Amino acid sequence: MLISTDPTLRDSRQRARYEALAGVLKALAHPTRLFIVEELARGGPRCVCELTLMVGADMSTVSRHLAILKKEGLVACTKQATMMSYRIRAPWLANFLDCLRSGLTADVEERLKLLSQ
Repeated sequence: MLISTDPTLRDSRQRARYEALAGVLKALAHPTRLFIVEELARGGPRCVCELTLMVGADMSTVSRHLAILKKEGLVACTKQATMMSYRIRAPWLANFLDCLRSGLTADVEERLKLLSQ
């Protein structure tokens, strides 16, 4: 068995890039956070209270989800009086979700074709 001697992942900068990508994917890997991201991308900035009503969870749960998204640089917040308003910080997110959705749809359609043969 040959073991790869490619040192690419051993390079600290390359590893840091992959860790950053993994962090973003982990942040997006929850249905509630995907919903929040899509709402902010399509509907513009929202306050936590609006998102709480839309998600159907308590404010502390929604705030935790937003904190995860903020930590990864996907959303940003602005304090307006006593309200926190969140907006998309990464404009590519809407396109990313559209590409993901398209890929999944194409995969499902291909599998259905195979099953119907």
